[in-house]
Amino acid sequence: MNRTRLLVIGVVALVLGAALSSFVYRILQAKMAPPKVGVDVVVAANDIQVGTKIEDRDLKVVKYPPEDLPGRVFHTKASAVGRGTVLPIGKGEFVVPDKLAAENAGAGLSTLIAMGMRAEAVRVNDVTAVAGFVVPGTRVDVLVTGNPTGSSEPQTVTILQNVAVLATGQRTERSATGEPQNASVVTLLVSPEDAEKLALASQGRIQLVLRNPVDTSQEKPAVINHTNLFGSPMSAQPSAKVKRVKHVLPVKRIEIDVIHGNHKETIQLKE
Repeated sequence: MNRTRLLVIGVVALVLGAALSSFVYRILQAKMAPPKVGVDVVVAANDIQVGTKIEDRDLKVVKYPPEDLPGRVFHTKASAVGRGTVLPIGKGEFVVPDKLAAENAGAGLSTLIAMGMRAEAVRVNDVTAVAGFVVPGTRVDVLVTGNPTGSSEPQTVTILQNVAVLATGQRTERSATGEPQNASVVTLLVSPEDAEKLALASQGRIQLVLRNPVDTSQEKPAVINHTNLFGSPMSAQPSAKVKRVKHVLPVKRIEIDVIHGNHKETIQLKE
């Protein structure tokens, strides 16, 4: 009985020793494995706003494991310095070509204009720019009020919808705190055809209407003028004609008897 117990204990000890040896061996192998070699990657040294021309001080080079990198990154500062940004880049983010303008495209507003599009400025005030809440990155509809040819009655029509705002004044980025930005000029991103419409509309009075950026629907509002806004003026009701009825009173006759001696004469008089 004791011999069997000793045999079982020996087998268990042997199994535990083998497992422990395997565990220690794997730990030692991991420590002895060569460290992963990182590669140079360019990241933003500070927040870079849209339209900024990147300088050397805006970038820094860090080491990253190759398997943790996105598909397209820069490995040297020289590849990104001098190019303009078309999308904001946060501090510590990878600097990738998709967030930069093409080489030699410069910086500023022109880098924000997509191929086939145009940037056009319109004059605004506190009312037409929605109290300054029309800021870069928002979307607006454009209304114009004017007098059609041959008509003295003004009308309002929506000429453009869901238009992107590129800049207010000379600023191409909105306030970090979301405060309104008052400016006398707003720059819109439009197609060449819409640019012509906007230029013609500037002869009338332009009103910008702020919209939810998620709402991309295209409505078909009717043209509004005084008639369909206030309704047609009530036509004057003809005055009731008073029919004058001439009442004819019955004629009363008065008879007078005149007696001359034996002769009697009756005379009739009208009253």
